[in-house]
Amino acid sequence: MSGTWRSYVALGDSFTEGVGDPDPTTGLERGWADRFAAGMARRDPGFTYANLAVRGLLLDPIIATQVPEAVRMAPDLVSVCAAGNDLLRPGADPAVLAERLEGAVATLRATGADVLVFTGFDTRESPLLNLIGRRLAAMNDHIREIAHRQGAYLVDLWVMPPLADMRARTDDRLHLNPDGHARVAARVCEVLGLPPEVDWHAPWPPVTPTTWGHRRVEDVRWAREHLWPWVQRRAQGRSSGDERAAKRPTLAPVP
Repeated sequence: MSGTWRSYVALGDSFTEGVGDPDPTTGLERGWADRFAAGMARRDPGFTYANLAVRGLLLDPIIATQVPEAVRMAPDLVSVCAAGNDLLRPGADPAVLAERLEGAVATLRATGADVLVFTGFDTRESPLLNLIGRRLAAMNDHIREIAHRQGAYLVDLWVMPPLADMRARTDDRLHLNPDGHARVAARVCEVLGLPPEVDWHAPWPPVTPTTWGHRRVEDVRWAREHLWPWVQRRAQGRSSGDERAAKRPTLAPVP
């Protein structure tokens, strides 16, 4: 049903919730999924959209809570991007995670919906994420195979060089910033055969080189403001998404 989608449900964690891309008019997180849905609504005012993603969630809670809701809503299109938070945990097994993810994709496909799945993006410039580089590479391979077996659309973020650049990230060096989210939305359109609103291939403008000392000062600030709070939450068994609800829990027109 390529190109005829009239309803869309987004599932996942902070990436799909839109963390790092605050809407200047509301202060709420926007993100690539909101941007994609807004573009669809400009083409079709009857288009409806729900976003069930919540930051910090692991794969199993996403499968247990968000997938059944998406099935109940019966949209034409569903996106699911999950397991990134699982990969940050010691002992995470990409093969086991992939098996669970494929089950969720199969459930969604069985409703007749088209499904979008995503690989992780290149982490080599991110010190925290690069610690899980091998696991992420293995998970990406599994996701590509899942897309092929299940007839899902694959958004391969790893092959998007602009996302590997730290200029696509927020100060936490983990989440995408507004420009990064805009490029992902454009890539989603491209994968679905729709005209993108920005050129995700465009190179970043030149930057003034910084000194070694300046970079070390920034590393210390990052560790104090972002890494240490993350470590504390992990040690206390807390998540950044605790007590948070989905920002768009029902299918509704896009304002």
